[in-house]
Amino acid sequence: MTVYLSLSISIILSLILTLYSGARIGAIKMKVECSTDIAMNSILAEYNRALFERYGLLLVDTSYCTDVPGINNVEDHLKYYMNKNLELTTLGKIERASTLLRLKCEDAKVTGVSFASDNNGAVLRRQILSYMEAEPIEGILASVTDNLSIVRSSGMDSRDVLAQARENSAAIESYELPKIINEKGEEEEQFFEDPVKDIWSITGGGILPLAISDTAQISDKNAPVNLLLSHRQLNKGTGLDDAEDLSITEIALIDQYIMEQCGSYGRLRDGSELDYELEYILEGSGSDRYNLESIASKLFAWRAASNAIYIFSDSTKKAEAEAVATVLTALIFQPELCDLVTNALLFAWAIVESVSDLKCLYSGGKIPLLKDQNSWRTDLSGLLNRSFGGGEDKGAGLSYQDYLRIMLFSQDLNIKTRRLMDVMEMDIRKTPGNETFMMDYCMDVFCAEIKAISKFGYKVKIERIYGYEKYS
Repeated sequence: MTVYLSLSISIILSLILTLYSGARIGAIKMKVECSTDIAMNSILAEYNRALFERYGLLLVDTSYCTDVPGINNVEDHLKYYMNKNLELTTLGKIERASTLLRLKCEDAKVTGVSFASDNNGAVLRRQILSYMEAEPIEGILASVTDNLSIVRSSGMDSRDVLAQARENSAAIESYELPKIINEKGEEEEQFFEDPVKDIWSITGGGILPLAISDTAQISDKNAPVNLLLSHRQLNKGTGLDDAEDLSITEIALIDQYIMEQCGSYGRLRDGSELDYELEYILEGSGSDRYNLESIASKLFAWRAASNAIYIFSDSTKKAEAEAVATVLTALIFQPELCDLVTNALLFAWAIVESVSDLKCLYSGGKIPLLKDQNSWRTDLSGLLNRSFGGGEDKGAGLSYQDYLRIMLFSQDLNIKTRRLMDVMEMDIRKTPGNETFMMDYCMDVFCAEIKAISKFGYKVKIERIYGYEKYS
């Protein structure tokens, strides 16, 4: 009986010890897995607060408000969080307690990562779309696509009315008039100058003084754009999660985000490095004044083309111009110049109307893309008196912001994304502790490999992917 009991006890003890060892291994794995989840979530909880508060984006600045950004900082934080969750509590250390696990993190490596600027900003765009997913965009999309179609089909973005007007003026002045006999009985050449030639030179001093009466209110801010994301060699991730296939609706959502988050003329945003951020995204200069002037020049060209399209199709206005041209050419007995002079008057009238349009837009009014009899603002007498008119008009049409939206929608997606990140860098660098903030070091998704070891000789290796949108 003693022999049988001894054999049975040895078998039972072996089973108990095996179960004990298996329980320890299972507990170690579970502890490491739980600690890994906690540690990686803790990393994501370290998102840049200034970026979140201003732009609603969740990105981890891997510099952690230092001058030395890099994944090694994330690895240090990850290892710290792992050990804090694996080691004994302060009370346990004081009491020199012992556990079945006795674990510590041997190594924590980030094996994959996606930064905001990866794939020309695809990672940033994914976050923007997540932020904007509840935004109703259908009406805005239909409006901007219709407006852009009108701009392109009518040639508003390609026709140079000023150049056409100058060609017409040159044709007038190159016309050879017959010589006359002067009071001395000598032959004398006649000259006929385009009566509205001075209209073509009104843009010589720039468009802004014509569009904005009080130019002292225009911002003269400048930003060192050579230090921004779109002008430097970028830090890149491993391509962990940067693929995209955007629909036109998603592109419109990204544009809507830019319109909401960035300031522009007439709609400034506090705490911005540049006042005209939308104009910067469209033009890319570090000078507020230059960007505003460039946009005003484009708007002027659009309006001049649109107004020329209408006025040359309006029989009433053509008749008015032709009547004046008939009188002017009759004075020099050259009726054959009537058509050229009529065209000159019509071109000049379209340009004067365009200046009036810009005055309206920059004072907060609205102007339709294509004019009709009711929306035309100037008359021929105003042209002859060089009176440009203008002023605020709250009627139907598009506002300055609406015109900016059309330009933004037609701009290359990668260019506007990079310049948006420039704007973010400029603004976040103005906040305390973020003086060297860089978007290409801001992390969205990361993959980590954790190695833990027990003092009892067991080792565990775990790999996880965590991000703000999804993880596995």
